[in-house]
Amino acid sequence: MELAIGAKGLRLGRRLDVGAEEALLERCRRQDVEAFGRFIDLYQARVLGYVRRMVPTTEEAEDVTQETFVRAFQSFDRFDGRANVRTWLFRIAHNLCIDRARRADRRVTESSLTEGEEGDEYDVADSRWQPETFVMNAELAEVVEDGIRGMSEKLRSVLLLHDREDMAYDEIAQTLGLPVGTVKSRLFLARNHLQKVLRPYLDGREEA
Repeated sequence: MELAIGAKGLRLGRRLDVGAEEALLERCRRQDVEAFGRFIDLYQARVLGYVRRMVPTTEEAEDVTQETFVRAFQSFDRFDGRANVRTWLFRIAHNLCIDRARRADRRVTESSLTEGEEGDEYDVADSRWQPETFVMNAELAEVVEDGIRGMSEKLRSVLLLHDREDMAYDEIAQTLGLPVGTVKSRLFLARNHLQKVLRPYLDGREEA
């Protein structure tokens, strides 16, 4: 199955109301190609946006995004609706990113995750340190993106799903197959990482 997946000219698909979405998903379960094309329109930009920050190149991101939708199409008849369709789709995409990283032997170890990660409760770092709060100009946006790219996959995936995709803790936990406490601790560490990356830039602005 060939899909036209690309980074240029993408717009976020308009969300459907609950009834319309369920009707679309039912058609997708029946392998309706036209309905699945509409499904791609709805979610392609979001999936590609996530994957582009999880793999090294745009070309790889497009390949992973295409494979995500191919696998979704092939397995839609087994989607039972117990999970949110977005959670299900992003889990496919995330697992493909991890598989690709493992094949390329690009595992990154986050030594700070060895203590207190599983189930420990953290207060998420001050909301001042959320990336969107600081995207005031192109220069700062680049600092934020560099900070995100510099994180381990474990931290980056949680931050992107929470701050870019607006997923709740429990939805992220389902997507990544993690305890909610681990999601919270990784988000805390990711925000702390960004805080350290941004501090020199912000201190420089205050001195200017």
